[in-house]
Amino acid sequence: MQYPHYNPASDNRPLADEELNDLDELLAALPADGSMNIEALDGYLAGLLLTPGRALPELPGEAWLPIIWGGDGDVDPAPFASGKQRKKVVMGVLRHLQSIATAWAQHPQGWEPIFSFAEGEDEDTEYADAEDWAAGFLMAVDLAPEAWAPLFDGDDTADLLAPIAALGGEDGALADASPAERDAASRTIPDAMLALWAIRQKA
Repeated sequence: MQYPHYNPASDNRPLADEELNDLDELLAALPADGSMNIEALDGYLAGLLLTPGRALPELPGEAWLPIIWGGDGDVDPAPFASGKQRKKVVMGVLRHLQSIATAWAQHPQGWEPIFSFAEGEDEDTEYADAEDWAAGFLMAVDLAPEAWAPLFDGDDTADLLAPIAALGGEDGALADASPAERDAASRTIPDAMLALWAIRQKA
């Protein structure tokens, strides 16, 4: 099955908050076990945009879109009830991708990733947890591991990516960390992504 390519010059409007909530609900309602939640999707799309050495429009939609809902083909149960539902999810994903790319290009300091938050012991404390976001990001890394390897090992970039590996990896160093430690690592991610985006633009 063929899907549309990502076209950064398209007239897809970035998602409004209400539409982002609708996409979240659509993804949550999919029956496939491998479907991403909205946090993982957000991280996955960020990883796709930041993949070194490859412009995302060069990657066919069928190479990355089905990963979001656990794949097509022999997946049971089928991820979509109808072609209309499939199209709605695909267009929502493409528009959210456009949202991230537009934010990074035009107002990067206003961009915020989608993380989970949990209340602390008192009402004034809130802990961020980017585990799902980081896991989604690493799924994008898995599509081009050789391209990413120099960044995970690089003097200027390894520290930027370390919190993502620690939070989202299967054997992540922060898997059993305290909420405060996971919060501290999660809050480094927005600036790290903007730094990687700046490096990506110079490449």
